[in-house]
Amino acid sequence: MQPVSLAEFEGYVADALDSLPPELAARFSNVVVVVEDENAEEPDILGLYDGVALTERGEHYSGVLPDRISLYRIPLCLMAEDTDHLIEEIAITVVHEFGHHVGIDDDRLHDLGWG
Repeated sequence: MQPVSLAEFEGYVADALDSLPPELAARFSNVVVVVEDENAEEPDILGLYDGVALTERGEHYSGVLPDRISLYRIPLCLMAEDTDHLIEEIAITVVHEFGHHVGIDDDRLHDLGWG
């Protein structure tokens, strides 16, 4: 489908974040979720986690910038068949990148169906 507006896409992302179970959402720690058009180095990826996973943070973890979960509007829109599919793919990508934040690797995320 053709890319939706930034505002519409951000609304879908907010809905996906709001739909996370509270016990899962409570695990967010020093992380920000941003929307970008696409990744300059890998324009086909749907999302990217950049940071230090919770499982890798030591007792001296402090004074660092927030981790960053980026969701890429254009590739997500282009791979979606329609709006419902886009909303589903955004939700999957949010969970996938959040999984990296809590320390789950790609292989395990794929095994769990969030790949």
